[in-house]
Amino acid sequence: MLMETSERPMEAGSSAPLCVAITGASGALGQALLRAWHRRGARLIALTSSSNPLEVLDAAGQPIAMEQLSWQVGAERELAAALMAVDVLVLNHGVNVHGQRSTEATSLSLEVNALSSWRLLELFAELHAHRPASRPKAEVWVNTSEAEIEPAFSPLYEISKRLMGQLLSLRALDLAPTLRIRRLVLGPFRSALNTVGLMGPQFVADQILRQAEFGLNLIVVTPNPLVYVLMPLTTLGRWLYFRLLTRA
Repeated sequence: MLMETSERPMEAGSSAPLCVAITGASGALGQALLRAWHRRGARLIALTSSSNPLEVLDAAGQPIAMEQLSWQVGAERELAAALMAVDVLVLNHGVNVHGQRSTEATSLSLEVNALSSWRLLELFAELHAHRPASRPKAEVWVNTSEAEIEPAFSPLYEISKRLMGQLLSLRALDLAPTLRIRRLVLGPFRSALNTVGLMGPQFVADQILRQAEFGLNLIVVTPNPLVYVLMPLTTLGRWLYFRLLTRA
């Protein structure tokens, strides 16, 4: 893979850069991930619900070259043609309705935080079920957040993120042979959803890619030490429970 810095790529043995698509690309973490992947020489696709042109600057203040695609929740199938060329799909979009509990807020939270990511996961797995051996194994990275197991002081955010975490654990039993799945469990970082986060988004993005380079599928970035203990136990417990009580 072509490199712009001394940092090594996710996959070795290929002269072509990885194609990386990131949802929620216009958000704080989305832009930070675009910068982090750019430093590693990836070809970038920014997936965003905004129709405004997205400009992300590198460390030298120069615009990062990327393809920008606008999409809406519920229209995941419209991305099929673009996703065929993607090696790594990062599902990073989300919404936080905070203290709301109306029918509309519930529907929005479930659709954006769980069901749209699940549909994209299934679509990507379908598209790459018979991927050529010459290409690196396709990957999906899912930002579930530490709200999977910790209070986020936003009940609908917690419910929707926990649903996505459960779906991810369940579907990984069947999808893992053809698709590498990485779970991103992130603590509070500064963004439009959380203006008082303890961590900077660029720090979080850099830590995510660093852990991925070490080969980790469960990637945890948080100042809370309990999450580093509880999350592996939670995912192991789900794996055993789903494996015993479900069938392909």
